[in-house]
Amino acid sequence: MRIPVAVGVVFNEHGQVLVAKRLAHQHQGDCWEFPGGKIEPHENEGQALRRELFEEVGIVVTHHEAWMKVDHDYDDKSVCLIVHKITGFSGEPVGCEGQEVKWVLPSALLSLPFPMANHRIVNALQSSLTSD
Repeated sequence: MRIPVAVGVVFNEHGQVLVAKRLAHQHQGDCWEFPGGKIEPHENEGQALRRELFEEVGIVVTHHEAWMKVDHDYDDKSVCLIVHKITGFSGEPVGCEGQEVKWVLPSALLSLPFPMANHRIVNALQSSLTSD
């Protein structure tokens, strides 16, 4: 069974995207990722997205739209990333769980290590740059 995960691609007013670095002891440790987390049984994807982004990076999501789904099989687990673009939020992002967070231009994402499941998101962002 795939683990459902709500993921937010958060954009700021400068067109940059928020990324967070996974802690070394975590699955896919020291890789960068888009913030998010597991959808709990009592939640829908929007509720999980808002909860996870507040818990992980301290922002309150005010506007998001569904963007894409990514199914990926790791050796030890299978995930379904339900990805939303976030263009409205309040608060200043911080690493609430001790992780590093930073804003990067979408074109710079290719230079960062990401978990394999995130590669389709990074590639889709690159494609949207060339089609704009």
